[in-house]
Amino acid sequence: MSKVKTTVRTMRAPGLLSTLLALALIGASGSAAAGWLDKLKDIISGGDGEQATQQALSTDDIGGGLKEALRVGTENVVSSLGTTDGFNLDPQIHIPLPAQLDQVKNVLGKIGMDSMLSDLETRLNRAAEIATPKAKELFIGAINDMTLDDVMAIYNGPEDSATQYFKSRMSGPLAIEMKPVVDESLADVGAANSYEAAMERYNSVPFVPKVDADLGNYVVEKGMDGIFYYLAKEEAAIRQDPAKRTTDLLKRVFGK
Repeated sequence: MSKVKTTVRTMRAPGLLSTLLALALIGASGSAAAGWLDKLKDIISGGDGEQATQQALSTDDIGGGLKEALRVGTENVVSSLGTTDGFNLDPQIHIPLPAQLDQVKNVLGKIGMDSMLSDLETRLNRAAEIATPKAKELFIGAINDMTLDDVMAIYNGPEDSATQYFKSRMSGPLAIEMKPVVDESLADVGAANSYEAAMERYNSVPFVPKVDADLGNYVVEKGMDGIFYYLAKEEAAIRQDPAKRTTDLLKRVFGK
């Protein structure tokens, strides 16, 4: 009876290991991805690939490997977006002016001063770029809390299962962590002053409707949207794109 249990455990291990290696590519690409795959294999096998084929993976091995893989992927996404123009020059996640300020831009445009709003838009993106690195520690916390049930739910779920796992657990705490950083960043990059100057000029025009915008909460919301957008893109790519399946294990997991 003990031999039967051992055999079942050994047969299940490759499928779970496949999941780990797949998730290791979240947020990584090219030679960097291959390097982390190699590192993940070493972590799981204890540095000896041959031993890995002879020994069943323990739950601790699987959990540790998965956590390392997800740390790499999410840190890469956060690092990429948390740089100058990480948001501003990316058409997919560029933060536009809040809709409330469209009226302000139209009015100022009639008097040749709409450039004030263009400047403000750039500064909103700068604030998001500065605040995004705050997500790193929260991702690590969510990864540490992940269970094997979570792993299998991600594996068997839709193409954005890992992203939705993070989103469901992190949206509230992430907003709380990013808000004071965004508020400070808005001041540091001059967005607050730019907004006040634009609104002062707008309000000097007779008979214009009152307009108000909460820039802090708006940038936090759009910043989180950008982070989760790229997590979902990378996760979908590893499931759909044959070019991303760089090992036989990945092909067996996601190939049909």
